[in-house]
Order: sequence, then C-alpha cells, then structure tokens
Amino acid sequence: MESIREFMSDDHRQCDNYFVAVEKSVASGAWDQADVEFSRFQAAVLRHLAAEESILFPAFEARTGMSMGPTQVMRGEHAQMRELMEAAKVALLARDAEEYAGYAETFLIMAQQHNMKEENVLYPMCDQHLLFQLDTLVPQLKSGIKS
Repeated sequence: MESIREFMSDDHRQCDNYFVAVEKSVASGAWDQADVEFSRFQAAVLRHLAAEESILFPAFEARTGMSMGPTQVMRGEHAQMRELMEAAKVALLARDAEEYAGYAETFLIMAQQHNMKEENVLYPMCDQHLLFQLDTLVPQLKSGIKS
C-alpha cells in the first residue's frame, strides 16, 4: 500500500518538474510557451494544496485533535505560496523577466522549505496517525490531485 508520504512527495516532484519547464521557457524567451507551462504548474500546485487542505489536513486534525499545530502552519504557507504564484503570473504576463525571476526564486525557496517540512515531519505523522485510513485516504488524495 502506498503511503501518504510517498504519494504526496511524488506529487511535489511533479510540481517541481512543471516549475522547471516554466523556467526553461522564460530563460529562452519563449513567452507563449512559458504561459502554457506556468498554467500547468500553477494548476498542479493549486490541486495539491487543495487536496491537502480539504482531505489530508482535516483527517489528520480529526484523528489527532491538533488543529493549531503543523496543519495550521502549512495552511499559512499555502496562502503565501498562492500569493507568490499570482504575483509571478502577473510578471510573466507583463513579460517582465526580472520581476518574474524574483517572485519565482522566492516561491522556489519557500516551496523547498515547505516541502521538506511536509515530507520529513507532517506526512510521516499522517502515515502514523492515519494508518488505518490509508486505503481510503490515498485514493481520495489521488482523485483530488489528478482531477
């Protein structure tokens, strides 16, 4: 049975791959392609965040009784990540490579730190506390992320 950590970490890598595609398009000046790649990247990240916030976090909170702990921190970081993606999108649409690069770099650093916390702390906690729900939770997460 696939763990929450395995599935969600793999999805982090997929989002990273989409980000790299945007960066390559911007670096080569292929603005129209960058728009397409950014849309794919942003949609993937937003689906990932939504699945965590609507499926994983509520299950973890219900099981542990911790609603003011790690999930609250992650939700706050999710809000910041959404804001950074929107700012990067505006810069991208304005064809402002320098401004885009600033927002993209800030997003990348934040996302890397965020993902490390999830992959090394929160997801293992979820796997431990939600062990007997994995057979239903992982398919729900897959459905939410792949839709």
